[in-house]
Parts: sequence; C-alpha cells; structure tokens
Amino acid sequence: MAQQSPPFTDHKSVCLDTKTNQDVIRLVTEFPSNIWKDSDAFTASNIATRILEFDKTYGKKMEELKDELREMLIAPTNDPTEKVGLINSLCRLGVSYHFVTEMEEQLTQIFESQPYHSDDNDYDLYTVSLMFRVLRQHGYNMSCCNFDKFKNSDGKFKEILTSDAKGMLSLYEAAHLRRHGEDILEEALVFSKAHLKSLAEKSRLNVAKQIMEALEMPLHKGMPRLEARKHISFYQVDDSRNHTLLLFAKLDFNRLQLLHQQELSNLLSWWKILDLPSKLSYIRDRLMETYLSVVMIYFEPCYSRARLILCKLTKVITIIDDTFDSYGTFEELQLFTHAVQRWDISALDELPDYMKIVYGTLLTVFDEISHDLTEEEISYKLSYIKNAMKEIVTAYFVEAEWLNQNYVPPFDEYMRNGSISVGLFLFTAASFLGMREENAFDWLQTGPKNLRAAYFIARGRNDLMNHKFDLAKAHGACSVECYMNEYGLTTKETIEKLNKMFENAWKDINEAYIKPTAVSMETLLRVVNFGRLAEVSYKDADGYTNPQYFKDHICKLFFHQISI
Repeated sequence: MAQQSPPFTDHKSVCLDTKTNQDVIRLVTEFPSNIWKDSDAFTASNIATRILEFDKTYGKKMEELKDELREMLIAPTNDPTEKVGLINSLCRLGVSYHFVTEMEEQLTQIFESQPYHSDDNDYDLYTVSLMFRVLRQHGYNMSCCNFDKFKNSDGKFKEILTSDAKGMLSLYEAAHLRRHGEDILEEALVFSKAHLKSLAEKSRLNVAKQIMEALEMPLHKGMPRLEARKHISFYQVDDSRNHTLLLFAKLDFNRLQLLHQQELSNLLSWWKILDLPSKLSYIRDRLMETYLSVVMIYFEPCYSRARLILCKLTKVITIIDDTFDSYGTFEELQLFTHAVQRWDISALDELPDYMKIVYGTLLTVFDEISHDLTEEEISYKLSYIKNAMKEIVTAYFVEAEWLNQNYVPPFDEYMRNGSISVGLFLFTAASFLGMREENAFDWLQTGPKNLRAAYFIARGRNDLMNHKFDLAKAHGACSVECYMNEYGLTTKETIEKLNKMFENAWKDINEAYIKPTAVSMETLLRVVNFGRLAEVSYKDADGYTNPQYFKDHICKLFFHQISI
C-alpha cells in the first residue's frame, strides 16, 4: 500500500495584531480545502419536489410492504430461529426502527423460552452465533456457554468448523459482543479470524466479499447506515432473500436519504449565511463531514431536530478546536478561555478581532438553538450544554499550557483531560438535547463506565492516527507519546497496548447494554454509536480532517440512491 500523505501541514506565519498593532508569529495549519463547494444537489426547492414525487409514487406501496413485514414478524412459528433470522435482516438492512415494539416482544419470548439451551437441539454454528449476536445486540443476557458444544474434549474449537464459511463468519461477528471474563469468546475471535481469510478464497463471491468486509470492519463496530447500504447489496444476490423485505429496504433507504438531503439543505444554507470559512481562513470547512458524523449517531426520522441541533453545536466545537490547535497564540487562548467562562457579550471587548468572530458565533448559535427548545429544555438541558462547552474549552487550554511548557503528562493525566478535549462529552450531551429523553442528563452526570469507555476509544483512535502521520508534535503530546514516555516502550509496543485497551473499552460498552439498564436502550445505543463513530472515523485516516477519506461514505449515503 502506498504511503498516505499527511492530511495537513504547519507553517509559521507573521500576522498583524490589530489590537496591539504588532506583528504576531503563529504556527498556522493548512488543511485540505472543502471538496463539496460546488455541490448544488441540496437546494431546498429541488429536494421538496423530489420528496413529493417519491411519496406520490411509493408512499402507499411502502405502507403496504411495512404492514406485510409486520405480519411476518408477529406470525406464530415453530422455529424461533426463523424469527431471529428475520429480525437480523430487518436490523442489517436498516429498517428495524419501524418495528421496535414488535421485535422486542418476539425477542423477549424467544429469550425466555430459551430453545437454544435444549439438550436435543441441533443448531449449527451459524444459528447459535446468529441467535447469540441478535439477542445480545438487543440487550438480552445470552450466555456464552452456548458455544461449549463446538469444542472438543481438549477445550479447543473443533477443526471441522473451519470448513463452514457462513458459520465461521457468524461466530466472528458474535465474538465482538463479548464482555469481560468471557474467555470462550476471546478464543472464538482468534479462532475465526485465523481461518476466515483462507475461507474467503474458497467461497462464492458474495460470501467472500462479506468475509473480507467483516475483517475490515466488524458489524458491531461499523456505522449502522453504511452497514445497511452495504448489506442491501449483499442481500439482493442472496438466494434466500425475502423480496418484500428487500424492496422495502431499498425504498426506505431512498426515502430516508431524501430527508437527510433536506436537513443538509437547511444546514448548508445556515453555514453559507455564517460565511465563517472566508472570515476564519484557518478552520476546517467540513459541514458535510460534520453531518455524516451526526448521522452515525442517529439516522432515524424521529431524530431530525436532534441532528440539526447537534450538527450546529459540533461545528462550533470544531471552530474553537481549530482556533486552539491551529492559529491562536497562548496569550489569546487564555483570553478566549476566560471569555467563555464569563459567557457574556461584553467579553468580546477583551478579544482580538478574529476571536470576536469565534466567540460571537458561539453565543449566537446557543441563542439560535434556544429558540427551538421548550422552556424546560432551556432552563436545564441548555445550561448543561453551556457548562459542557466551558469544560471542553478549559480542557483545550490545559493542552495549550502543556504545549507552552513543553510538558508531557503521565498517560492517565493526559487521558483524563483528553477524554474531555476530544469533544465527545459535549457531543453526547448535545445529542441528548434533541432526543427528549427524560433522565439521560441525570445519568450523564454520573459519569457512567460505558461512556468513559467510548471517550477513551475516541481519544485514543484520534491520537493513533495523528501519531501515524507524525502530526502531534507541533500540537502537543498525545496519548501514544505519553504512554511511551511513562513506560519506556517502543511505538509498536505502545500501539499494541492501546489496542488491547480499546478492546477492553468495548467490553465495558457491551456490559452496560445488557438489561436491566439504568436508562433507555435508545440512550445506551447512542453510546455504542459514539464508539462506532471513533472506529469508522479513524480507521485508515482522520476522516474529518482529510475529506477524501469520507467522500465515498458521503456519496453513498447522501447522493447515490439505490436502484429499485
């Protein structure tokens, strides 16, 4: 593989400070330009017309298909594995949000009857793995002991299993739902990974592609919307496909894409009016990439308001982040931090001209969001978001102090601050703002373990990518450097240690998703998706900083409809 180019470069620049009329030397970062500037696909009138045409053409058909699928879902059956298979397909094709109540009822019945524990069942590896994964993905405490039957007397998985490509892939996907102490699933992951690549070489094309895709990104760590798009292409050439489900999945994908385009139209108009890229030349102009990140957290129609709010707040966060990382002097950053703590329009007088734009935008966006909230949300939830914003700016300034002092903190100290500066705490709180979840904010304040785990994955994955391109040096210490410095390890050894920590963090996330839970499954699903966001965003590059990395994802989700 060819060596990738760093996504940005740094250079020193001499700028005139209009407040003091003196030259200021800045370490200015040059990011790749916005690759979507010429896109006119999301004009409001164009999208409105296409939505009307789509609903007129397919609206009634979609309702009929949905009713038909609901009947299939609730129909009695003598074989619960058929029902689990249908639920799995609904989830993987991205349409399960239409059938939440029905799926919950069916899975509860199946879990409580526990047919997989029967001594006389002859479920194969594929079926047991599928039932385990689907039940665990919906919060049911399926025991990993169900895999004992696939081991020899010596405690190792049976070699005969290595000829079953479908079963081995199912086992591999199930193993990613493991929790702490589940050694058999650790062994299952190693066992399946060791054989899947060679199995792909011997399998039919469709199965081979699924195996290679899964090895690149397992289902449990992938972005739900991208996974749905991918699975539709696999499902439509599957001999056992359900034609009703396939057609509904395609139509639903295209209809939901139109809604996402409508939201993008709204956001692009908002971003154009702000015109910040022309006023602040150092910032990353990434509205499309920001929206993609938000869709990774929730794509369903009911979260439309939440997506708009979260996207705007995320843009504000990244503008401030770029100001700290890529332009501001230490003295200016100190002034900005104090201004944010005051949260008052009068603080503008203390700031240099370019920071007045940043600070003014911060206050304006919060005022704008408040107009879309209820009085209760403004008094409690928005004030919580405001405090979270103050906290992240303080964390940015701590990192600026470390850089100014040439200080490399111990790993734990870095991660405590880094879990805030990576932005996910504010991102999490902001995502709950538009969800109308009653106790999510109270739960958030307890600092739950699974949420800390998601933050750890995000901070660590971000740092690993920056360290790969040697980008962190000019911007202060990162977790890789801190760990190497503290424990005297090589880069390779440190990366191995961090990867093990990421896997343990995923176990924390998985454990918290088992019923009964402290908050709703919908709230907990956001946390799972935060972890997925980090895995997808930093898999091969920093997708936000390097727009080419996200280009294919954006095209597939927001530009290219699926052929019916």
